[in-house]
Amino acid sequence: MINYFRSYLKIISVFILFGIGIVFYLSRELPSLERLETFDPAMLSTLYDRNGEIIGEFFIQKRVFIDIEEIPEHMKNATIASEDKRFYRHWGVDLQSFGRAVVVNLSSMQFRQGFSTISQQLARNLYKEIGFKDSIGRKLKEMITAVQIERTYTKEEILEMYLNTVHFGHGTYGVESAAKRFFNKKASELTIGESAMLVGLLPSPANYSPLRNLNKAIERRSIVLKLMYNQDFITYDEYMNENMIIPDNIFKEIPKGKAPYFTEHVRRTLEKIDDELGINIYEDGLKIYTTLDYRLQKIAEDAVMSTLKKNQDTFNDQLFQDYDQFSKLAYLGIFPEDSVKTMLKGEKVLYEELQKSLLIQCAFIAIDTKTGEILAMIGGRSDYLDQYNRSTQAMRQPGSVFKPYIYTAAIDNNYPVTTQLLNQPVSLYRRNAQGEREKWTPKNYDDSTGGLTTLRDGLRQSLNLISVRLVQELVPPSQVKSVAQRMQISSPIRAVDAIALGTSEVIPIEIVSSYAIFGNKGIYSTPIAITRIENKYGQIIKEFKTVQKEVLSPETAYVMTNLLQSVLDNGTAGSARWRHRFRHPAAGKTGTTQNWSDAWFVGYTPSITAGVWYGIDQYPISLGKGQAGGVAALPAWAIFMREAHKTLNISPEPFERPKGVIEVEIDSETKQLPNPRTKSKEKEIFFPSNAPQS
Repeated sequence: MINYFRSYLKIISVFILFGIGIVFYLSRELPSLERLETFDPAMLSTLYDRNGEIIGEFFIQKRVFIDIEEIPEHMKNATIASEDKRFYRHWGVDLQSFGRAVVVNLSSMQFRQGFSTISQQLARNLYKEIGFKDSIGRKLKEMITAVQIERTYTKEEILEMYLNTVHFGHGTYGVESAAKRFFNKKASELTIGESAMLVGLLPSPANYSPLRNLNKAIERRSIVLKLMYNQDFITYDEYMNENMIIPDNIFKEIPKGKAPYFTEHVRRTLEKIDDELGINIYEDGLKIYTTLDYRLQKIAEDAVMSTLKKNQDTFNDQLFQDYDQFSKLAYLGIFPEDSVKTMLKGEKVLYEELQKSLLIQCAFIAIDTKTGEILAMIGGRSDYLDQYNRSTQAMRQPGSVFKPYIYTAAIDNNYPVTTQLLNQPVSLYRRNAQGEREKWTPKNYDDSTGGLTTLRDGLRQSLNLISVRLVQELVPPSQVKSVAQRMQISSPIRAVDAIALGTSEVIPIEIVSSYAIFGNKGIYSTPIAITRIENKYGQIIKEFKTVQKEVLSPETAYVMTNLLQSVLDNGTAGSARWRHRFRHPAAGKTGTTQNWSDAWFVGYTPSITAGVWYGIDQYPISLGKGQAGGVAALPAWAIFMREAHKTLNISPEPFERPKGVIEVEIDSETKQLPNPRTKSKEKEIFFPSNAPQS
């Protein structure tokens, strides 16, 4: 008997030692206790506008971590009732469920019965080393890790980690992200039925998703509610009431990020410095505070898209009347004419192959004149979103928007604004597309000519002939190029006579930030989109400050601003005043390129500088005859500026005249000091060095 008992003990000891050996062997591949104590799941990063409104997210797995206090009791109860009803009574492994599963699975020789506790599921969610393939080894690893988790954390902490890491489908991890994705609300706002529906997803998110099969999701909700009632988590009345509700608030559309082109600009900016900062923008749960003002962004989107629709209608009307051009651009031998017309009218999505040649596109930038902070950004149509941000990437000819650089070169060379040039045709020579030298006779936009014309009137009326004579007689192309570069135009500028008409391509954001120099007393501010980055604990990783430098004298900047005010007050942009009722002191310039291929307006007040561009991606397709900057682009700018200043409660603020600029009364005809024969007088500004002398 004693020998039998000894033999039995030996066998038991062997099994125990074997079990200990297996546990020891498997434990070598598991995360250390230190890793268990530093729970750090991948979390999405959130973008905020300057007023704290969420405008976007970066993530691979969409996850937002929230404290257990922010999770409703009924969500926790639904999870326990459905996933682990003895959660508060076991130590990581539910032996009762384990025993039942062993019997069922051994008898069937298949994995037909599971026994995972919440702690075991958390083990799977937390550690990639465990793996997801069904096997005895995987289950043993789960059990070992679950015990370690239970030794390290309280039950509340385990439940908090589980509900923040579990997968609810559609790339959504954690209850906060799931509540937002499926019901467009915070987890704390979930009802009992909504919590039950989310928990019902967990066994198979793909099969039970309410976005794919609402009936199945309702059936799963009923099962979870019944379990909650059976375990006394809810009353019978609550069970019946919630079970009767037919969900009508399932949020089927994936919310699009606000200001998508701006958000993408921020993402690309961060990807250039993420290694330097030691951050992962997709997993670190960062808080990224930006310069954008979403109130102004919405104003910009409304103004730009409403103007774009009018421009598209004009383009369509002219295109439909020119069958040869329509046939060529729309490939009517391939695509049906009626279908293309329907699509261009906005009733259907246009074929992708035709979008670059038939869709009017847009770009818009608004920045703080003094700081360079980006307040609004549009990189293309909101109804045809793509990855091409025209505000930061498109190289387009600026046309007359470039003329202020020519005039700046003249003012900087001490030419007074009363300098007169002949408004008559002049012949030049340039290289054509084949590289051949050809004669070029530029004209004014309206084919007009005239006599001697001052610099002020030349810019006010956007006279091409005056710009050409400026380059020929006062400031050579090399000087104009130098001024443009000094004013931070980084795109290549060709120092040729055609520089007078803005033929060298520029990027919208660089010309808008360059124009702000005029309104900021000659100081350039690097445009920035981010103010600071915080980690998930609220600690500041990096703060961003604009880089500023003086590139023009305050005097030159003011004189140019004064000239550009003439454009708005009684020049080519006058409709901003009388039609769109924008009354604040402002300066700016229209721009139109050859054959109406580009329409621009860039302008500023002491507070905001903004620029808008319209064109077709496939250059040089025309926007349509007569679609000049003052017609096609100015309305969006004027509407935006009017509403933006009203929204921000910015009172009219005059541009401050520096002491180095004086106002002198002169003869309206001779532009010299009045004399006894003077018939009319006017006031004009000068540097003391070039003011008329008695």
